[in-house]
Amino acid sequence: MYNKKRDRKNYAKKNARDFNILTRLYQFYALYILFLPFSFLFYSIEFKKNNFNIKKPCIVAPNHISYFDPFLATLAGGLGLAYMAKKELFEGDSFLAKYVTKNVSRLGAFAVNREKLEVSTIKSAREVFKANFSLCIFPQGGIRKNKRIENVNKGFVVVAKMAKADILPVAISGVEQYNWNIFKRGKINLEIGKPISYLDDEEDIIQNWRKQIADMTNYELV
Repeated sequence: MYNKKRDRKNYAKKNARDFNILTRLYQFYALYILFLPFSFLFYSIEFKKNNFNIKKPCIVAPNHISYFDPFLATLAGGLGLAYMAKKELFEGDSFLAKYVTKNVSRLGAFAVNREKLEVSTIKSAREVFKANFSLCIFPQGGIRKNKRIENVNKGFVVVAKMAKADILPVAISGVEQYNWNIFKRGKINLEIGKPISYLDDEEDIIQNWRKQIADMTNYELV
């Protein structure tokens, strides 16, 4: 008998073997064959890498302003990136919901409860690093289009300290509102900040991330 609750839990549980060469190939296809050619119809992407020494695997920590962000995070962090994704993406019985769930999982995402950091989340994160993948976490949780850096969840710091992985701030701006005008392309700004050591104090890490993202995006720091 089908147990929807049990099936949903499976999407929260990942093993190291789930992050492999097929995951990288699927990410390559999604980023370079699907997303970038499509996005170039409507946007130009200005990618500023900066010349920082980045230790991998790490926590890739972007601000969150659109549904494009996971692709942009992969462009910034490179292939071999797992994602913490809200559990709501993995729920639903419609064809579209099942299609999205299947493909999000293939990309290396696993379900998390945004309200609290659960044991299953910690275990899956450990498996990510065991597979030598980096992990993308959006410290703001959901999408924030108000150009303000606020409501930062400390979960990304907890995971960083658990995994002994430095944090890579990634700033995204320019797609707060979607542009579908092919004759007037918008501009997406993507910039990598200075890595933050997991050894720093929890509050210092959060404030460092907030300030770097605010400076790179020119958003208001609240």
